[in-house]
Amino acid sequence: ENTTFVDDGWQLFVDQNRNSILTFNKQSNQISSSFTGAELELFQNRFMSIAEDMGALMQRTSLSVNVKERLDFSCGILNASGKLVVNAPHIPVHLGGLGICVRSVVKKLELEDGDVAITNHPAYGGSHLPDITLIAPVIYNDILLGYVCNRAHHAEIGGTRPGSMPINASSLEEEGIIIRPTLLLEHGLARWESLNKIFIDSPYPSRRVEENMADLNGALASLQEGKLKILALAEKFGADQVTSFMGKILEYGDNCITEQFPKLKNGLKAEELLDDGTEIKVEIRVSEKKMVIDFTGSNAVHPGNLNATPAIVYSAVIYVLRLLVNQSIPLNEGLLESVSIELPHCFLNPEFGPDDSKNPAVVGGNTETSQRLVDVLLKAFGIAACSQGTMNNLLFGNNDFSYYETICGGTGAGEEFNGCDAVHQHMTNTRITDPEILELNYPVLLNKFGIRDNSGGNGKWRGGNGVVREIEFLEPVELTLLSQHRKVAPYGLDGGEDGVVGNQYILRKGKKEIVEGINESKLNRGDKIIIETPGGGGWGMNSSNIRFQ
Repeated sequence: ENTTFVDDGWQLFVDQNRNSILTFNKQSNQISSSFTGAELELFQNRFMSIAEDMGALMQRTSLSVNVKERLDFSCGILNASGKLVVNAPHIPVHLGGLGICVRSVVKKLELEDGDVAITNHPAYGGSHLPDITLIAPVIYNDILLGYVCNRAHHAEIGGTRPGSMPINASSLEEEGIIIRPTLLLEHGLARWESLNKIFIDSPYPSRRVEENMADLNGALASLQEGKLKILALAEKFGADQVTSFMGKILEYGDNCITEQFPKLKNGLKAEELLDDGTEIKVEIRVSEKKMVIDFTGSNAVHPGNLNATPAIVYSAVIYVLRLLVNQSIPLNEGLLESVSIELPHCFLNPEFGPDDSKNPAVVGGNTETSQRLVDVLLKAFGIAACSQGTMNNLLFGNNDFSYYETICGGTGAGEEFNGCDAVHQHMTNTRITDPEILELNYPVLLNKFGIRDNSGGNGKWRGGNGVVREIEFLEPVELTLLSQHRKVAPYGLDGGEDGVVGNQYILRKGKKEIVEGINESKLNRGDKIIIETPGGGGWGMNSSNIRFQ
């Protein structure tokens, strides 16, 4: 025996052979304004499935190791107001800023059916220059349903160093080619020639233009996949229902976060330091219906590349709010509906003018400052101890190639759980390149990749361990390392001990050379880089870490 529920708009017919046949009556399927939870979840899953399909196609049709193997890309669906509705489970530092990017670009460009906008500029919701964003409107019978959007990290985008993360850059221009909002497709016609010119004629041009263009073709295919599937939803259910459910998903996100407000103390505060002493401060003020997250007191604009942007700050905030909710909902901007962010002019919100040779550098703000923003917010809310708090960006290359990876580490412990060993966490969700792919495509040997024992902080609940990674080079390269938590330890909470800071050194002809966590070096054939990533902080006292006065 079984029971079959037939939803509104469907008809069930049992034929003479006892086959149950479901048919959909498009005309009768008019969903009322009072949606059921099941209907909302169905549409939420439909949208998320589309975003996941966009990502799968992007992976299949791209060329670079960074997209195809490391999965350093993100896809999202936004409503007609440019608010993020759903995303695939991709890269948090990308996703939370997509709404800011779409809204900024739409103000600059009037997007029509068949248009695709492209940008990587931090003044328009970009994160850092290697992340290139494509945006397309989804229009059905002259009705704007919303936007599809993707963002992918290009391992080579120009700049003064291979890999496009120069640690000594003091201006945006030195970090690579810059794309202010422009059309890649105009009424369906591609403008490759003009885009190619940007990549080649910039002051610091890309070293891998063919690879850039191949990945952008994959990104375009991804947008087309998303558009067609959202249009199919509109054809099946009607445009009004598609847009209404987008609104309800955002409303549900808002309800989920406001339910947490009565559980929080007003006036939560925390501060954290970057390794160079740059300070992030936050105060969280909560009332019954409103939360204010205030970063007043954070340090001024950074002279190097650790400046963040509002898009990055919003990404970190949305991510932590999603952790606070702790329910199975998509990361979306409904979480910010009752939350305001006070962001004064500082290194989290620098000014950008028309002259990119004078605009601040930001490449480390996207990767490193974003992680430290999560650290300080987790500390304020008391959600968990500090994780490794860095992406351990490793880049190397020469005139023939560029390679980029982020390296995993330990996560922080929390009440009733230990931290995890050797995982990417928080604002990064990429893979690390498989050894076979790494050694096949690049002149390197991966000599070691394993757990860094006893690097997690002790406590009732122990922090996760970092890793040790050793790479040997088979030809001369320029190497860049961009990391944090080399001087400031990942904090423990509730009496738990701090995690162990990261270390790195170069072996030249058997001699060990200790280098800083933010470093540029030239390596020869046979030289090796060894990186020990930080462990996560512990949570709570146990008998081995109680200290008597």
